[in-house]
This record gives sequence, C-alpha cells and structure tokens, in this order.
Amino acid sequence: MLLKVKVLVFLLGVTSICMFWRAYMPMSHSVWASNQRVSEEDQWLMKHLTKSVEPFLAPNFNLEEDAFNWWKYLQNEKRSFSTFKRTADELFQMFPHTADVKGSGPKRRTTCAVVGNSGNLKKSQFGPLIDFHDVIIRMNNGRTKGYEADVGSRTTHHVMYPESAMDLDNTTHLVLLPFKILDLEWVMKALGTGFSGKSYMPIKSKIKANKDLVMVLNPAFVRYVHGIWLEKKGKYPSTGFVALVLALHICDEVDVFGFGTDNDGNWSHYWEILRNKALKTGVHHGHNEYGVIQKLAQHHQLRFYKRF
Repeated sequence: MLLKVKVLVFLLGVTSICMFWRAYMPMSHSVWASNQRVSEEDQWLMKHLTKSVEPFLAPNFNLEEDAFNWWKYLQNEKRSFSTFKRTADELFQMFPHTADVKGSGPKRRTTCAVVGNSGNLKKSQFGPLIDFHDVIIRMNNGRTKGYEADVGSRTTHHVMYPESAMDLDNTTHLVLLPFKILDLEWVMKALGTGFSGKSYMPIKSKIKANKDLVMVLNPAFVRYVHGIWLEKKGKYPSTGFVALVLALHICDEVDVFGFGTDNDGNWSHYWEILRNKALKTGVHHGHNEYGVIQKLAQHHQLRFYKRF
C-alpha cells in the first residue's frame, strides 16, 4: 500500500513538471528566438504598435496643450485652448461617452472590417464577407444602398467630419473626426436645433443619428497617426487611414477593403464617376498610406482585400 502511494506521488510529480514545461518553456523559447531575429522591419512594427494614445475624447480626459497647438493648424483654428476645453465640456453634457467598442466579454475576439470608398470595390462581391464582421467601420460619404453586393449593408461605426456628413440609422455610431472647434459645435447643433455656421464648403444644418451613439476622436490620436504611422508625410492623415489605425487599437482582427487609387493615381469613389482627373490623393500622402497598409498586411497585422 505504501509503495502504491509513493508511485502515485511520483507520477503526480512528473505530470506537474510536464505541465509546467509545456506551459512555460515554449513561450520562453519563443521570446528568446524573436529577440535573436529583430530585423529592421520588426523594429518598424514594434515602434508603431507599441506607441499608444487614447483614441477617443472623454469627459475625464485632458488633452495636452501641445497636441491642441498641432491640431489647430490643420484647418487654421483661430480660437484658444481654453475655448476648446469649454466646448468639449459642453459636448459631453449633451452626449454620453460610449468608447467601449469591444464585443461582449473579455474572451471574445472582435473582428473588424474597415471599408474604404475606393472605386476598386466595384464588382468585388465583398459584401457578404464585410457584413460577417462584428464591427464595420465606414467613412465620409460611403453609402451602402444599391451597392450591397460589393460593400455590404451593415455599418456599426461611421467616421465623418461636418463637410463629409451624412444621415445614419439609429444603430450606427457617429464617430466625429474633428479638425477644428467648429466641428464640435456642429455635432451638437446638427443633432439638435440645427447648425448655422460656415466652413470652407457647405455643411448640413441637421443630420439624423442616434445621440446616444456619438463618439469623438481625440486630436492627439490624429497627431499620433500622422507623426508615428505616417512619419509626418502629407498635411494630415486621410479619414480612411485614421479609421484603419483606430481599428488596430480597438479590434482583435482587422480586415481592410476599398483602399487604393485608380489606374490614374486618383482616389475615386465606387458610387460616382470621377470628374477631376488631376485629383490624385489631395492633401494626403496616399502613396505612403497605401505602403503602410501593405506593410501591415505583410506582418499579418491585418488582411488587405483587393479586387485587382
């Protein structure tokens, strides 16, 4: 009997050691091996993915004044930092803060589709695949009606600024990408009594959207995207590229659709015929943005779907 007990204790000890070995040794070996092969590309990836800043403004978040000073020159904001803070305080009295984009529960992996507006989505038949994701992010004037087969029909988050605004259904988050204090004022008025201010192009006075699902991107996040991801190339990042980096911060798996230029190097849209053949990519460094997306795909940080 005593011998059986000794044998049982021995076997339990061996089993425990094996379980410990399997649980910890492969991880230690993996870390050691990766440290031995830190290439220039690996260093690039580590630099970008380890830099982090809160993507959304919140009532208890204090924007640094140097970030404001960078942001205010994007569209020649003349008003002061104190005016920005007062306006932001007013905004959060009107809208609840809803920055939790993750799925239900810590064990669930959140899948995200970032759907750009490129004309290369035409005849792609990506619609069903896009609609399969948990979070579906669209931007600016991107629409679905009449294009469901290629771009899908669902939207959970729509990134826009006043000059690119459109009506949303009651289940979609309006994600405001602000470039000036007027943009914060606009979202409050456009979802209320109506906006009557002026900008560099016409702005919708009123829009339809769920007030409880409004989210505001942090100007410091835009600065981070421009400075770290794009290395300050271009005047500032495109809405689409900001949405893509946002997805990398809030999603476990990211799939990207509808990015890239047409054969003439222009950012054309899938719902219209481009009239201005000299558009190229505007104030944005489109070639650099596209290169970063390709690099992220090569590093398996996202999947990049292209029709051609």
